[in-house]
Amino acid sequence: MRNFEQVGRSLAVGRNGMAATSHPTATMTAIDILKAGGNAVDAAVAACAVQSVVEAGSTGVGGDCFALIAPGGGGDIRAYNGSGRAPAAMSLERLRAAGVTAIDRQSPHAVTVPGAVEAWARLVADHGRLPLRKILAPAIGLARDGYAITPRVAHDLALQTALLRGDPTASATFLTDGKAPGVGALQRQPLLADTLEAIGRDGPDAFYKGAIAEDMVTFLRGAGGFHSLEDFAATQGAYVTPIQTQYRGRTIHECPPNGQGVIALMILNILSRLSPGGDPLSADNLHAEIEATRLAYAARDAALADPAMADDPTARLLSDALADRLAALIDPTRAVEIDEPFDAVEHKDTVYIAVVDKDRNAVSFINSIFHPYGSGLMAPRSGVLFHNRAQSFSLVEGHPNAVAPGKRPMHTIIPGMVTEQGRVSLTFGVMGGHYQAMGHAHLLSKLFDYGLDLQSAIDLPRLFPLPGTRTVETEAALRATVGEELTRRGFTIQPPKWAIGGAQAIAIDWETGTLFGGSDHRKDGCALGY
Repeated sequence: MRNFEQVGRSLAVGRNGMAATSHPTATMTAIDILKAGGNAVDAAVAACAVQSVVEAGSTGVGGDCFALIAPGGGGDIRAYNGSGRAPAAMSLERLRAAGVTAIDRQSPHAVTVPGAVEAWARLVADHGRLPLRKILAPAIGLARDGYAITPRVAHDLALQTALLRGDPTASATFLTDGKAPGVGALQRQPLLADTLEAIGRDGPDAFYKGAIAEDMVTFLRGAGGFHSLEDFAATQGAYVTPIQTQYRGRTIHECPPNGQGVIALMILNILSRLSPGGDPLSADNLHAEIEATRLAYAARDAALADPAMADDPTARLLSDALADRLAALIDPTRAVEIDEPFDAVEHKDTVYIAVVDKDRNAVSFINSIFHPYGSGLMAPRSGVLFHNRAQSFSLVEGHPNAVAPGKRPMHTIIPGMVTEQGRVSLTFGVMGGHYQAMGHAHLLSKLFDYGLDLQSAIDLPRLFPLPGTRTVETEAALRATVGEELTRRGFTIQPPKWAIGGAQAIAIDWETGTLFGGSDHRKDGCALGY
């Protein structure tokens, strides 16, 4: 039960439908779509399209998408991988021949072919009820008529001013006289409005073929990229089989690689062999989470890649034998030595959307342009802001995640679901790049090990061990209570560069027919039900 004397949010409660997103306008859009006869898939895509406008630093048509869908809230969960591929002409050899020793963020080589639009259209066609033009209409209106900048968006935009100044179209779109506008400032994206309108009218071909594709390819090739019209025309996501593990009597579902959902399950497998108790934020309990995360992320950076072009490590990573061995490595009194990853890039930003409708169709939906404002590169006639996901590739020859033609990079964005007795009890996600796998495990542990409600679990202060190090980014509340003790145990405690993650979640109570929603105060958004 919430303590109403403390600052915080109440759970959202509803019966007919619910949405939780990181932006209030997106949440309201999802609810409006549900009330207009759309289902959870329609609402999730509509909300994401809106966030592509009003929270453009986190997501957009120039990014990628993953989703879990549970028709009627049943246990037959469908996963969709809408992540894009490297251009067919892009290879480690060609990058080296061009003098590329590292993929810079604001480089055309950081841009894989965006998969989001294909995923939106495919999911709506297969599972939605409304036409795409109606679903995209709210986003089109906001892009054309304007929207007011919210506090977290203004904060992120200010941090990316230098990046956006590096591209004339991005600068003209998001900055005012070269400076970041403040909270409440009006912003418009007319080029993106036209692109979204074309997609709504003509479907994904409007994006991957014709004038919009020509604009994107001409721009990227002009900057030195290897992209072709054929790369864009060939874009196609895929339905994939979700992976799962058991945790405290519940089944946890994630998308398979090339995403890092397997790492969230791996952390849970390690934690399931430990015995948490008492204060969920005690030094002992947080120490166990830190070490489970460090061990699992070391495996991620060494082994995770596109399973179509490298060995799929899922079975090995989720084996009982590995979980037993890794759990046994954890010393409750000190940080253990963990091998450094081969190489890694810091992973930053995204949006996560949870929706459940009156028929209990449940959607766990995530869409990203990777770093805040992605690559900072924007196609000049279509207004498409490109992600920088190819920075996730390794440039180490022989590494499973090494860049290759048509290959998908390792992805951090992961939607999650929980089932009990063959029905969805929770659809959830935790944004924050690298943090997401730990964020999933941290949230579920607080729910199922300590009995917290959704909002209370989301509100708890967080920490995150930076992969390959003993450095732990720790929010102020935890630095004050356990920072000294964790330092004594061998960790380096430091403030995070910005807020750690951002969770959204919806729980279904099948006995009462009630929906419960939680939303993270670290973002601008909210959960709403009706």
